[in-house]
Amino acid sequence: MTESPPRTATEVTVRWWRLEGERPDPADLALLDDGERERLSDIGHPARAAEFAGSRAGTRRVLSDLLDVGPAEIGLGRLPCPGCGDPRHGPPAVVRPSSPFRISLSHSAGCCVLAVARVPVGVDVEGVRTLDTEELARVALTAAELRHVRDAPAGMPRSRAFLRCWTRKEAVLKAVGIGLAADLTHIETHPGLPDPVTVTAGVPGTPATWSVRGLSLPPDWIATVALPHGVRTDVTVLHHHRSHEQIRQPPT
Repeated sequence: MTESPPRTATEVTVRWWRLEGERPDPADLALLDDGERERLSDIGHPARAAEFAGSRAGTRRVLSDLLDVGPAEIGLGRLPCPGCGDPRHGPPAVVRPSSPFRISLSHSAGCCVLAVARVPVGVDVEGVRTLDTEELARVALTAAELRHVRDAPAGMPRSRAFLRCWTRKEAVLKAVGIGLAADLTHIETHPGLPDPVTVTAGVPGTPATWSVRGLSLPPDWIATVALPHGVRTDVTVLHHHRSHEQIRQPPT
């Protein structure tokens, strides 16, 4: 049955699915465009190639339900970068058919997350693993964030604390539309505060503040979504392959 698209500007749909397989699925490959196939050929690791193909094909399948067209009819591209105007590295977009939605896509460690809204949106997912947080902190954390991460017990708890900061930053910068082109050490994500938090980041022509919250995914991953601050949002998170199991998070 076709899903209903978000009915108002405040409704946000998030779909996540697992990316499995040691090599790309032929059914996924059939949905890729020429540019994606070219990118795929540059990925030397078969499992990573499978993840890339599964993320793009899965995105078309989710959008197929929302837009009521076949997945092969959906063209994916980019909007111009709001920072420099370059169309090659702006935020992702549905370029065919005409769509009212903004989208954001992220995949990591066998999981893909797609956020769809009628306002700018950013999403990031990271697989939970042990990290060298001291090394990463030099390019990624503010002083307050570093103190928060160091206060966590060494090992996986400290890595999770770092990933909480990281996914908040990346979700915001994806919502802005510039990706990781900003100085991460100047973006404060308030990791000690409960969701949602307000994060300041932007370029002229984009919102300056963003409402950021974690998403309910299995514990193998940490995921975050960012939306313009001040917009009352109703975020629905669904597993793409079991759409009857809904998790509706409270409005903000």
